[in-house]
Amino acid sequence: MTSSTRTSDTRTRLVESAASLFSKQGYGGTGIKTVLADAEAPYGSLYHFFPGGKEDLGVAALRFGGERYRKQIEAFHPAGADPVEATERSFQHAADLLAATDYEDACPIATMALEAANTHESLRVAAAEAFESWLDVLAARFAEAGMTPARAREVAVECFCLMEGAVMLARTTRSPEPLHVSGRAAASLVTAALA
Repeated sequence: MTSSTRTSDTRTRLVESAASLFSKQGYGGTGIKTVLADAEAPYGSLYHFFPGGKEDLGVAALRFGGERYRKQIEAFHPAGADPVEATERSFQHAADLLAATDYEDACPIATMALEAANTHESLRVAAAEAFESWLDVLAARFAEAGMTPARAREVAVECFCLMEGAVMLARTTRSPEPLHVSGRAAASLVTAALA
């Protein structure tokens, strides 16, 4: 393995570990030593790759998690798919994933966004950009299906809020029911907007 390959792998491991740990334990609840141990990375590598320390790593973790989740949204809402069925499938998948991971594997952005929105501007901006990229995918698919751009954006925001709220309630109640209920509501919303 070349030195440049090792360096790239170390940075990737740091970002992936931070994204996972921050989303599960929170930004403030996860120490740098925990991230370094999970990533199997030497201490000096943090400041080599992230001169701004934990906050720079947090921004990278939010961007990584946001991009990974955007790809999931695109997979559940591919171009040309029925938007009502795609919406139903996405909520069902979220319910199945939460149950399968003992309600641990959820939104890669929400925990950090809620925690850091008023205290770390760079983290707030990175979270907002991630969320916006998800809304762009949904709005584009809804517009392709026949909604006006303005209505497609509104429905995307409404579906997003239904999903995020349902995930939070499902995690705290340890039940998939909120996702089933919200999934039906989101599918009805999309159906009505297309009528």
